[in-house]
Amino acid sequence: MTVIVLTNCPAGLRGFLTRWLLEISAGVFVGNPSARIRDVLWDEVQQYAGQGRALLAHTTNNEQGFTFRTYDHAWLPTDHEGITLIRRPSPNAPAPGTTPRNEPPSGWSRASKRRRFGRG
Repeated sequence: MTVIVLTNCPAGLRGFLTRWLLEISAGVFVGNPSARIRDVLWDEVQQYAGQGRALLAHTTNNEQGFTFRTYDHAWLPTDHEGITLIRRPSPNAPAPGTTPRNEPPSGWSRASKRRRFGRG
């Protein structure tokens, strides 16, 4: 099973995908093409998406039973101990590859001070 979700993509790309997949809702395509056809479709989506975004999810032989790929999404797939999760950017988080603006305070936390020295 393959699912492709398009957001803000050209109508020509949607028309191209309807040759191979069924459009069940606006921008949501499902079908069961072979792996080779799926990869060719994904290459076309990446090439012609323009300013839009795209998401591809398909079944595979892993722990989750599926995998997914994204194109031009702020949410990124991240591997966590063999399971793929989606990492959403925090509005306060710095851009990837930069140093954080708010460094954590150095020293002991209040909770660790209470544990060590008592509640007094």
